[in-house]
Amino acid sequence: VVQLVESGGGSVQAGGSVQLTCVASGYTHSSGRMGWFRQAPGKEREGVAAIYTGGGSTFYVASVKGRFTISQDTAKNTVYLQMNSLKPEDTAMYYCAAGTTRGHPAGVYWVDYWGQGTQVTVSS
Repeated sequence: VVQLVESGGGSVQAGGSVQLTCVASGYTHSSGRMGWFRQAPGKEREGVAAIYTGGGSTFYVASVKGRFTISQDTAKNTVYLQMNSLKPEDTAMYYCAAGTTRGHPAGVYWVDYWGQGTQVTVSS
């Protein structure tokens, strides 16, 4: 059974930083993809960042480039999302995702497994 467990969410003021952590158990895809999505109330879930587990190349949605960094520790089956210079519009539930490399990383079709989500709230 694959489980993705997120942690690290919380409330922060604009300009602050938060690091999210996702620990994957039962998932050992050496050439797959892991990533982070977010969903704000009334909005669709959007891909924020992704990393290819085999080579380490990364993807970022335009709105977070230069502010967010995704990284992985393959030995620990863990993926991180370092979020800096946070803005109120970054407020959302953040979900860890794991799957194959099919499809665009910003879409949801490559995702086979989802975490339960962790809330990030940025106040102005």
